[in-house]
Amino acid sequence: MRTLDVSEITAAVRQLCIDANAGLPASLAQCIRCGSEREQSEVGKNVFADLCANLDAARETGLPICQDTGMAVVFLKLGQDVHLVGGDLREAVNAGVAQGYLDGYLRCSVVGDPLERMNTGNNTPAVLHIDIVPGEQVQIDVCPKGFGSENMSALRMLTPAATTQTIIDFVVDTIRIAGSNPCPPIVVGVGLGGDFEQCAYLAKKALCRDIAVRNPKALYADLEQQMLDAVNALGIGPQGFGGTVTALAVNIEQAPTHIAGLPVAVNVGCHVTRHASRIL
Repeated sequence: MRTLDVSEITAAVRQLCIDANAGLPASLAQCIRCGSEREQSEVGKNVFADLCANLDAARETGLPICQDTGMAVVFLKLGQDVHLVGGDLREAVNAGVAQGYLDGYLRCSVVGDPLERMNTGNNTPAVLHIDIVPGEQVQIDVCPKGFGSENMSALRMLTPAATTQTIIDFVVDTIRIAGSNPCPPIVVGVGLGGDFEQCAYLAKKALCRDIAVRNPKALYADLEQQMLDAVNALGIGPQGFGGTVTALAVNIEQAPTHIAGLPVAVNVGCHVTRHASRIL
């Protein structure tokens, strides 16, 4: 049994909030830098050049890569042999988010009630997902999520009669309707299976997966490629100016489901689909 003070979690979350907003995962940054080579439109190539300049400016200045520094989504894998001391876990995570957003001069975008709309002033509370896993480690993934792209997401409760093409069509139609709103080139997270809320969670989890990592099951890895090709065939292009690169990746996560259902969720991420991770 390992003892861990929650103050260490607070400190880690604080820094991850700052780091995630100032830079992109290496594979995503590299994909953007290579985008102009794959993009066939001259306007699209120029947009990619601007995106790369923005990446460089954020890295050199330490400023946020996007003005929408997002709602903090935190995935926490808690080893079952870890004994947390020193306070409440959820409060520790929220304290880290508050410190990160205030100390990092990041935009605070969270309101405490969906109808009363009063800003909480420190970007809390975070959306916290806790998974109990074997071991004595704690893995923390902080994924700031802007809402220009989040608002373009969708969920549909299909029946088992739906074909693979039906699923592809739903994903593609969701991106077609989104158009330029999510600041393409985008990353697309797709959740398949589970129930109503689990498939949405799976889509978010998929969105935060490294874009260089394909689904380990060949069936879904092939489906990821089919969806990517179909989305890019829409011609929306970088920032919606037209072109051949609308999406950089499609990630799928799947789970068992009921015999009578086939839930599908699409979570859309902009070209700055940010996440940073640390293991304690």
